[in-house]
Amino acid sequence: MIEPRDSGRHCGGDAAAYVLGALEPAEAEAFSRHLEQCVVCRDEVQALTGVVQALPMAAPQHPAPRRLRRRVLREIRSLSAREAPRARGRARRLLMLAPAGALGRGLAAGAAALAAGAAALALALSSGPSTAPPARIVQASLSGVSGSVTLRLAPGRAELVARHLSPPPRGHVYEVWLKPPGGPPRPASVLFTVDRRGDARVPIPESLKGLSAVMVTPEPAGGSPVPTHAPVIVAQLA
Repeated sequence: MIEPRDSGRHCGGDAAAYVLGALEPAEAEAFSRHLEQCVVCRDEVQALTGVVQALPMAAPQHPAPRRLRRRVLREIRSLSAREAPRARGRARRLLMLAPAGALGRGLAAGAAALAAGAAALALALSSGPSTAPPARIVQASLSGVSGSVTLRLAPGRAELVARHLSPPPRGHVYEVWLKPPGGPPRPASVLFTVDRRGDARVPIPESLKGLSAVMVTPEPAGGSPVPTHAPVIVAQLA
């Protein structure tokens, strides 16, 4: 709860929480009204805003190990929605650990970093468990080429992922075909080749709903309206 701020001694206490968006809506609105009349808090908010904006790039950027990232996300998603309010409360208490005056005199970066971490955790908790289904992976069969190809299916998107795939013959490209059940394949308007390692990521712009297979053939450069070669890659959908 935002208390009346009749003197500078009480001001600035909610500035860090306000800048980081960690206040409850009613508290944020009350603090915003308070800012219209309090020079001390306006100065504090202005100083902390610069710190928060610079914070993401203040530390060396290192990608988290996949195992650690999966474990953290699993733990976050396992928490029930009932824990979100407590997490927001913990975040705010952490924000309030550093006195406002100290934040403005050199400890702002450290306190803001602590607050940012707490606020990020609270935001993750309050968003609840992810409802997006995991991507479906279809292992494609290969004929006449080496390497591996998978078809990744996620809501609203699909892509072929090739690893160490043989390149198409000279003067040719790989062309993607979409096959409906009981019907001839039609072009997906997707041509690709592979890099020196034989790798490629190939987005498929069309929906694959109702199809029985995604196929790939080597075709003359520029593509072909109908397949001129037997499929070298087939990902069965049904």
